[in-house]
Amino acid sequence: MAEVRAITRSTVQAAMEVLAGIRPIHQLARRLDPRCLAALQHRAALIRREITRTGNPALARLHRNSAVRSVRVCEISDGIYEASAVVVDDVRARAVAVRLERSKQVWRVTELVIG
Repeated sequence: MAEVRAITRSTVQAAMEVLAGIRPIHQLARRLDPRCLAALQHRAALIRREITRTGNPALARLHRNSAVRSVRVCEISDGIYEASAVVVDDVRARAVAVRLERSKQVWRVTELVIG
């Protein structure tokens, strides 16, 4: 369970950095399944587009200086875990839900929901 908690913490932190525009999305390609990766990439693009369109300084601070404050993990079945994390950034606190599945000795995120 400690391994799953550590993977969740690092994956959530990296996802928030992608949304903040300070980490390239491809660094998460091995950890996220293709659907989660595409959804995260789409959300990051929408944020960048809206910042460019409006120039809103509050949007520019969104997801900046994100820190994972806590992670809770629950085993669903053998090789499947669900986790939740609380993330605080310059603007607000948010919840993140993650589902991890083990296949071929590799943990893969199959669901990533960022509140």
